[in-house]
Amino acid sequence: MNFSIIIPTLNEADNIQSCLQSVQAQNQPHEIIIVDAGSMDNTIENARPLADKIIRFDKGRATQMNKGAKYASGDILLFLHADTHLPTNALDSLSQLFKQHHNTWGRFNITLTGQHPLLKMIAWFMNWRSCLTGIATGDQVIFVKKSLFEQVNGYAEIALMEDVELCSRLKKISRPHCLKTRVISSGRRWEQYGVVKVVVLMWSIRLRYFFGEAPETLNTLYTKGKLWKT
Repeated sequence: MNFSIIIPTLNEADNIQSCLQSVQAQNQPHEIIIVDAGSMDNTIENARPLADKIIRFDKGRATQMNKGAKYASGDILLFLHADTHLPTNALDSLSQLFKQHHNTWGRFNITLTGQHPLLKMIAWFMNWRSCLTGIATGDQVIFVKKSLFEQVNGYAEIALMEDVELCSRLKKISRPHCLKTRVISSGRRWEQYGVVKVVVLMWSIRLRYFFGEAPETLNTLYTKGKLWKT
């Protein structure tokens, strides 16, 4: 059983090495695929000693991850954000899971790093909500059998909410496995824009996506940390 860890990047020089080191510490056979969207900093230089494949491709997280999946040789795909770290037993946990469930998918529990006291509660709520709804976010590190990913034609190449959209299709086939093993993700966006503001923003984006607002519009709001276009 082999794993392909696919990491979309854009100007992640400050985060990529520690992210990749957490992957290199895994015991299970794996390959690391970086799909970079034209970083203007030292992302590629910092990643090169620790990655197996580096691909340059068009900007867009969904398109980058689909491109990485096409180059993946592993049986299991794991989509990892550059500001997220895997615990040392992450792939061991997945190996045990896939021995019992051969054609499946899921996500990890998450811990958010940062100084704000609400981040711990937000992470707990994210994990609870995900188990309840069967919808995961990219921060929770989505994993899926490659054949199943190909069966549903991968990520929809939209500007935002690609993780929600993928999960919506996958859960029609099977419920996700919600692993209690915790990945560690940066709370930088929460602290940059304000924790309460980001909570409101994310719920607003989800609701507006549900009612049909264009992902391109929602991505603009997400990137700027704003509730409304100005």
